Amino acid sequence: CKHMSIINERFEKIKSIINSAKQIKAVNIIAVSKTLSIDHIQPLLDYGHNHCGENKVQEAIAKWSEVKKLKQDVKLHMIGKLQSNKAKNAVKLFDYIHSLDSLKRANKLSDEIHKKSKKIKIFNQINLGGETQKYGIAPSDLEAFFEDYLSLTLNIISTMGIHPEKLDTNPFFKDILHLNKK
Repeated sequence: CKHMSIINERFEKIKSIINSAKQIKAVNIIAVSKTLSIDHIQPLLDYGHNHCGENKVQEAIAKWSEVKKLKQDVKLHMIGKLQSNKAKNAVKLFDYIHSLDSLKRANKLSDEIHKKSKKIKIFNQINLGGETQKYGIAPSDLEAFFEDYLSLTLNIISTMGIHPEKLDTNPFFKDILHLNKK
């Protein structure tokens, strides 16, 4: 199928670019399909790719529930803002959550993860630019967040940052590297 070969060619090109970067160690490419149907991502799944992302819990449930039953090696990433009232469903389906942005959501996720005895890898979301229209933990609140967080025993594996648009990203990437070392 022509559609399948185009997707696979693009995927291989992305992998090649990443592999040629000398400073990058291990990388998982996350194929994000958002509003597209599973038919659009199926060629990539058939090709063997297994890290996929969605930004809405309800859409992900409709799209991925059956796929994850059939393909247990598929790892699903929640990349959008997670609402507290969606935590229960998110824990059922997702393997990674990239958007932990508050202690309230950390508590809710912890409760649901422990109820289901599930291991989910979590990324803190930091609002590096302090923009009010974006979600995330303020860098100045990180220490207090971690002190409160320690009692929850969530599996936070790293940090992801939201930086202001139209600004040089280098200082923000340096901030993330510094925050990850703490």
